[in-house]
Amino acid sequence: MNRSKRLAAICATLFTCTLTIQAQTTPTRPKILGISHVGFFVSDLPKALDFWHGLLGYDEPYDLKNPDGTTRIAFIKINDHQHVELFNQQPPAGSGHLSHIAFIVSNAERMRLYLASRGILVGNQVSKGKTGDLNFEIKDPDGNLIEFVEPQPDGMEARNTGKFLPASRISDSIYHLGFLVGNSEKSIKFYGDLLAFHEFWRGSSNGTQLSWIDMQVPDGNDYVEFMLYRDLPPPDKRGGQEHISLLVPDVAKSINVLESRPAFQTYGKPVAPHTGVNGKRQVNLFDPDGTRVELMESETANGKPVPPSTAPPPN
Repeated sequence: MNRSKRLAAICATLFTCTLTIQAQTTPTRPKILGISHVGFFVSDLPKALDFWHGLLGYDEPYDLKNPDGTTRIAFIKINDHQHVELFNQQPPAGSGHLSHIAFIVSNAERMRLYLASRGILVGNQVSKGKTGDLNFEIKDPDGNLIEFVEPQPDGMEARNTGKFLPASRISDSIYHLGFLVGNSEKSIKFYGDLLAFHEFWRGSSNGTQLSWIDMQVPDGNDYVEFMLYRDLPPPDKRGGQEHISLLVPDVAKSINVLESRPAFQTYGKPVAPHTGVNGKRQVNLFDPDGTRVELMESETANGKPVPPSTAPPPN
């Protein structure tokens, strides 16, 4: 082999080695397994707890305290892997009552490194939260706070496995979380291209303009719902869009259960079932601050799938 051929062979080998090293060192996305929790700001914690305890039938496994001994965050347990966090404070100026949404990941540090490699602003390290689980936060294109959680064997959630799960719970699963999205294209790139969520349905409330886009986590069944808008609602009018959906097997039976509870007498809002644009039976409840809690069945009322809307998104 002459000199030029040897040099070409050496260069080809070095190039192949470089690609191999890059492939081995480029962080890959860990699994995103589902919804961990959602946080809401509440203006009156006792009233909010009466809604979640008295009406919806959930228990509070633990809380986090302020230095003065008052409750900073109350935890509402949905199941052993999902909960709701009630922040005992008014929301920041200009914000609605949604604090953040959180997803369970198989490895928090690998997720941090993966996002950093894709140009996403992340912290320098993953921290261990006050509940004992590993976590970190980023923001999506609309400024929604997104938390990634890696549960730990010594975390509060793991230590309370099988506990605080009363039969009175109106649902045992968070079905989806809804939040406001102003630019669907950017959000699809963020949740779809970056985080590997996949779109499975989109709907329109009026047939002329797209209203919702549903995106499922890549490694589980939970999903998020983009609540699209033309004009951003004022902070005190966002409770209907920034919502949590709880899965129930039978909406009519769930309503009967709610109406039988003493807390229903002071709830003071109409509870009317309806079939949504997606063809599924549902009913909307509202906490004292107007945040919507939606009870929804998993299958369509007539057993037939509803085709996705072809309406254009809002400008």
